[in-house]
Order: sequence, then C-alpha cells, then structure tokens
Amino acid sequence: MKQKALIICPGRGTYNKEELGYLKRYHADKQDFIGAVDGYRAKKNQKTVSELDNAERFVLSDHSRGDNASPLIYACAYADYLSIDRDKYDVAAITGNSMGWYIALGCGEAAADLNALHILNTTGTMMQETLIGGQMIYSLVDENWRAIPERRDMLMALIDEIEDLYVSIELGGMLVFGGSVEALAELEKKLPPEGKFPMRLQNHAAFHTRLLRPISERARTALNDNLFRRPGVPLIDGRGHIWQPHSTGARELWDYTLGHQMYKYYDFTAAVQTGAKEFAPDRVIILGPGATLGGAVAQSLIGINWQGWKSKEDFIARQKSDPYILAMGMEEQRKLVV
Repeated sequence: MKQKALIICPGRGTYNKEELGYLKRYHADKQDFIGAVDGYRAKKNQKTVSELDNAERFVLSDHSRGDNASPLIYACAYADYLSIDRDKYDVAAITGNSMGWYIALGCGEAAADLNALHILNTTGTMMQETLIGGQMIYSLVDENWRAIPERRDMLMALIDEIEDLYVSIELGGMLVFGGSVEALAELEKKLPPEGKFPMRLQNHAAFHTRLLRPISERARTALNDNLFRRPGVPLIDGRGHIWQPHSTGARELWDYTLGHQMYKYYDFTAAVQTGAKEFAPDRVIILGPGATLGGAVAQSLIGINWQGWKSKEDFIARQKSDPYILAMGMEEQRKLVV
C-alpha cells in the first residue's frame, strides 16, 4: 500500500558548501529540465544553475545572492520532487518555507511549465537589486527542544521596543526577525548570546515584513495572474491556509503570493502543523538541497504533541526506529524516498 506524504519545499539558505554539485550528483538524468532552467537564465544574461552548481568552490557572496540562490535551490528541489518514488508515495499535500512557497507552486502544478521559476527568479532578482534590511534568527527552545518559559514574551517585547523590527518567520523552535539594518544591529546588542544565536542571515532581505511592500508592488506589476492556475494537489501556505485543487482561483493565488506572502510574516510552524493535522501523512518528505529544515519541522510537530513527541529525545528515538521525517538532502534518508 502506498504511503501518504506531506512534501516540504526548502527556502533560502539551504544550498551551502556541502551542497555544491547537488544537481550533478543526483540529477544527471534530468538534463531536459536542467537545460530548460539554464536556457531561461541564459536568456536573461544570468549565471545558469549548472554553472553555479559546477563551480570549483562554493562562494558565499555568489551562491547566496537572491538572484542566484533562488533558481539554484528551485532546480535542486524540483528535481528532487521528480525523483520521489510514486509507486511508494502518494503526495497528500505540499508546503514550503518562505521562498519554498514558490517551489511548492511549481511542484503542485499551480504555476505551469517554467512559470514558477519565472515568478521566483523575478522576485529573487528584485530583492537582490534592493536588498532592503535583513533577517536574524533566535531560539525559542532549549537543547531538548522544549519551549523556554517567557522567551517568546521577551522577544515580542523587543519587537515592540525597536523601530522597524518585525517577526519574519515562525520557524518551529526558532523565531526569524526581519527589519532594517539599524534595527537588527540594535537587536543583536540586546539579545544574550546563546550558542550560534543570534544568527544573522547573509544576503537575506527583511522578507515577510512591511519593508518589502515596494518589492510586492513591483512584482504585482511585473507578474500577471495568468502565470498561476489551480493546483493539482492541495497546497498549504504561510498562514496554514489550504489551497484545494477545485476551489482555488488563479487571481486569488496571485494576490496572496505577491501580496500577503511577501510583506506579512510567514508561519511555517502553522503550515507544518496544518499539514499533519489535516492530512495525517505517513511520512514527511523534505526536498533538498540541504537538510536544515528537519529540526524546524520536528519542532513544529512537537508543538502539537504529534506522534506523542514532547522533546528532541522523543523525535530522535522515532527516527532511529522508523524515520518519519525524510530529508532528501541526507543520503541515508534519500534512499528511502527515490
């Protein structure tokens, strides 16, 4: 019997030094698709995804740029989606983190052909051209992924206190701030250092905050609603809202994607929890590149006591005995998916 799978598409920051050569390593058999993506980029006089993926070394300033990282991650993730063993898994629903929403549009057939790439490449290039503000991450949980008492209240108080600082993404056990450069500098001074936190994200703008309204307005002018269509499978957006195949209009999808999704906070936690509660998947499959979303997905599920998980220990025990979350960026878990 086939297993129901919730598919999760990655966002920015998932293609790093370890992922260099991801397309060449895993997707040499998808030259038609990769060639189409390369052709699209070449026509716009932008580096092709093959050129970026085949580079001799990973260069942060080059590979993490919005106009390069967005299509490169899209190509890796979409190629991974094509690799899922459909004799073993039925796709119950698709969601994604932040930029992963655009990839979800492509995987879910809500943007035909290379339209998802065009939407993602256009917005990624616009954001890189202006690079308004930035993002910073701080943890809401302890080492065992249990909520730290009063931590959220403390962080919300800082948002109220610092001008041009906002919640950007609810990311499982982490909170992503978005804000102006000045706001993030002030925030960094006030946050007590804790392991790798606070963590500033390189080449990231103040995504999902009101500072991105000008980019939203440009995108709505540049991108027509005819790029969108009804999805082939349910999609879960950054509010936890489900877009069903038979009740979704292209105009509404356009309006959300280039409006709310760009300048209001993205609740990835709610998206994952909705996917679990509404579709009861047998497995959660995280598309590559990278595997950095695994912790955030698990933390989101711990938040609703999914599978009886209350802590990191519970999650690890389950993963060792019968992996529930399968990250295609991890070799051993990938073998269980393709």
